[in-house]
Amino acid sequence: MRFLSFNIAKQNLRKNRSRTVLSLLGVVIGITSVIVVLSAGNAIENFIIAEIESFGSGTIEVEVKTPSTSQASVENAFSMIGGAAITTMTLDDADEIGKHPNISQYYGGVMGQEAISYSSELTKAFLFGVSADFINIDQTEVVSGRFFTKEEDNSLTKVAVLGPKLADKLFGQTDPVDNFVKLGKERFKVIGVTEERGATFGFDWDNMAIVPVQTLQKRILGIDYISFIFAQMIDTELGDQTVADMEWIMRDAHEIDDPDKDDFAVVSMEQAAEMMDVVVNGIQILLILLGSISLVVGGVGIMNIMYVSVTERTYEIGLRKAVGAKSSVIMWQFLWESVIITLIGGIIGIIIGIILSFLISVGANSQGFNWDFSVSYFGMFLATLMSIVVGLVFGLYPAKKAAGLDPIEALRHE
Repeated sequence: MRFLSFNIAKQNLRKNRSRTVLSLLGVVIGITSVIVVLSAGNAIENFIIAEIESFGSGTIEVEVKTPSTSQASVENAFSMIGGAAITTMTLDDADEIGKHPNISQYYGGVMGQEAISYSSELTKAFLFGVSADFINIDQTEVVSGRFFTKEEDNSLTKVAVLGPKLADKLFGQTDPVDNFVKLGKERFKVIGVTEERGATFGFDWDNMAIVPVQTLQKRILGIDYISFIFAQMIDTELGDQTVADMEWIMRDAHEIDDPDKDDFAVVSMEQAAEMMDVVVNGIQILLILLGSISLVVGGVGIMNIMYVSVTERTYEIGLRKAVGAKSSVIMWQFLWESVIITLIGGIIGIIIGIILSFLISVGANSQGFNWDFSVSYFGMFLATLMSIVVGLVFGLYPAKKAAGLDPIEALRHE
């Protein structure tokens, strides 16, 4: 009997194609949202992990922050954006951290911006001043020439390693290595060019000039402080303890007794990845809930349309009950209509969601982001389940109303 109800439900949906399509829209939008959000969430998570690991796996970062604020707080962010300069971190701090038994190598760094020119070519470039061990920790590779040495850093040698975009802007087809560029008022010898790397968290490595940190401090910026320290751990299993030790080292060096007044923050890349994972998952849940609202709206629309359908077909229902159709058969007929609508909407939503996820991946990769295209099987299962549940829940009331009609009263509606 339920199979008969199913066939009758299909016939009624075919007869009312416009109404069926309108009923589908809310479900399609909701299911598409769920698929796109879960797919994008996986891609964002992989992207962030790859971005963090690009600074070196098993590393710990020490960065400046405004005292009495949390590292990830809005107050600290606004303070930094507003131009607050924390000048207490120095290369001596990096050297102290480098003495830790679980640290194999480290580098301190500071960033700047300066005009750079060669011949008649002039442009603005980010200057990335780092210690010589940067090349051993970071994923940057030199494809032409070489990287600078510790001796060159300590002696304030004016040498630079250019990103490929910056090298192309200044030199075109000319080999930059062993040529001289002008940084501000100083002449720097180009000793290397890095491989193409793209952007990491908004920093375009390909359009950057990497110079010895002490050279940048003394000859360009006129400062004696740094902004960050990266340290490579020997045993990553000791990450939490090493982070705690570094906090103690920094407080001792800066004579800080109250942790709330720290002018620095210490975090391992594993901790950073975990924090970002929590953020991404939170955003995913929020967006899924927003997508579910579309499903609920679609479900309400289905319930209203089915209710109208029951009203329009009151005579038909009465006639069927008068010739012996059971109430359960009538109820299942309308339930099947609701479930079929939502299931078809779910399938269409999944297909559109996959297509949109692919297009987002193509668009992101075309802009230089390493964006993986992936389809969440859990997302497809969840979307299918949600569409069936919506069909059952919102189709139940009109189905019960149809099944509960009195045949005599129903036949009077003709």
